[in-house]
Amino acid sequence: MTESQEWLANELVKIEDWEKDQKDLWFWEKLGRLPFKLLDKWTPAFIQTKIGTLLDELGQYIQTGGSYLSSVSKLPSYYPNLSVDTLEQVKHLPIATMDDAVDKITVNRKKIATLQGASTGVGGIFTLSIDIPLLLGLQIKTLQDIAICYGFDPNDKEERVFVVKCMQFVAADIVGKEAILAQLSQFDSQDEMKREVLSELQGWREVVFSYRDQFGWKKLFQMIPIAGLVFGAFTNRAALQDLAETGKMLYRKRRILDRLDS
Repeated sequence: MTESQEWLANELVKIEDWEKDQKDLWFWEKLGRLPFKLLDKWTPAFIQTKIGTLLDELGQYIQTGGSYLSSVSKLPSYYPNLSVDTLEQVKHLPIATMDDAVDKITVNRKKIATLQGASTGVGGIFTLSIDIPLLLGLQIKTLQDIAICYGFDPNDKEERVFVVKCMQFVAADIVGKEAILAQLSQFDSQDEMKREVLSELQGWREVVFSYRDQFGWKKLFQMIPIAGLVFGAFTNRAALQDLAETGKMLYRKRRILDRLDS
């Protein structure tokens, strides 16, 4: 299919409609989180400590990439029927082809997240300390692989910040979503905006604090061994799905805007 300017513009409108829908979810999300803020007071100290260590891990990820970096060498496996070895080649692929690669990655990672949540849910709340860093790592790698599929290099520090901003967007309230979208919409067009985003390295702390609220369901149900299997699988799958959808939309938007400007 030929990607005309009209087609690209229409696809951009669809993404912008999705962004508006994300803002409208805030009221119900807020209601859902309120009861679980109270659960934090009853959360065992070792769980709080484990969540706290994620602050350091995310900070290290932004600075150096650490052990979370995905490799561009995976490109042939994402596009097995094409001769694609570099990000420069990816940039010229049809967006529909990029979408298909991302969809396949999402399906695969949802299965992994589901299995991971179920297996760590068997042991009750005590295995939650294992699940938290595993899910974080899976989410980061998924977003990086989505970036690669759209021709962006996760080795760049700027892209690592963009990954964390995507994570912030998923967890933010309506005010936060609007602010993050305003920043990300200018991410590739203004050097000043890039510097502003890069200077907000403290922003990744919000992601971890929001994780504390999001794990409320798991804290509640994983206090009961075995029952946590079902809820662990469900919540991990849902968390991965939300993040993958956000990554696809926001990276797809950047690639579309790049082609509209060229």
